Amino acid sequence: MDQKEVQHFIEAALLAAGRPMNADHLQNLFDGRSAPKKQEIRKAIDTLNEEYAGRGIVISEVASGFRIQVTAAMSDRLQKLWEERPPRYSRALFETLALVAYRQPITRGEIEEVRGVSVSSNIVRTLMERDWVRVVGHRDVPGRPAMFGTTKSFLDYFGLKKLDDLPELADLSDWESLRVQLNLPEVDDDMFNPPPEIPEIPAILADGEEDDEQQSANDASADNVDIPDLASSEADDAKADELVVSEWPDPQESSQG
Repeated sequence: MDQKEVQHFIEAALLAAGRPMNADHLQNLFDGRSAPKKQEIRKAIDTLNEEYAGRGIVISEVASGFRIQVTAAMSDRLQKLWEERPPRYSRALFETLALVAYRQPITRGEIEEVRGVSVSSNIVRTLMERDWVRVVGHRDVPGRPAMFGTTKSFLDYFGLKKLDDLPELADLSDWESLRVQLNLPEVDDDMFNPPPEIPEIPAILADGEEDDEQQSANDASADNVDIPDLASSEADDAKADELVVSEWPDPQESSQG
């Protein structure tokens, strides 16, 4: 099989797979003795990329292998193809993910110490459900807290081959610069904000009567209701009558007028 055939075969394989494929996977697709060496596979991919220059597609190498994808510039122009809106990220989620990526392995407590605020369980659950973060071990301290690290899916999603390919940051607080370099959408600070608490409704028994504990609380509350002072009330009424009378004109003055 000549080099041109190798190129065409690899191109077709990557398009058909619809997922990243490493050199071993590609090599195993060839028939026996016709299988090219890994160096030849990489050379064929480099040649394909040269041919793709300016065509809006590229073969990119990520953590799981090689994949054909559109370029970032072309992706922006093809947004109408995707009905679903791109995912939104909260600032808290992005900061948490950045800390895991740059300081892994790291515990939840260590993340909270750096950020100065608690880490929402929703954020941790979302990162793990998206397969961006996983538990890689447990810190050998009291309580043995879980240590988090990133996954291959994280690298694949952000177009990275290895962690060393992460953009350099002068400061981990410069998360906005990282967002721009990874070509992510703007953050949404309203995400993961807990909904307003709904007041509890007192438990009512099936027979329509409140339980003993609730009934006792209601009785105690009733005992504390202020009883109006009758003497004070009578004084207020007399004062009100006096004001009302004083507002009427004197009949004698009216007749003189």
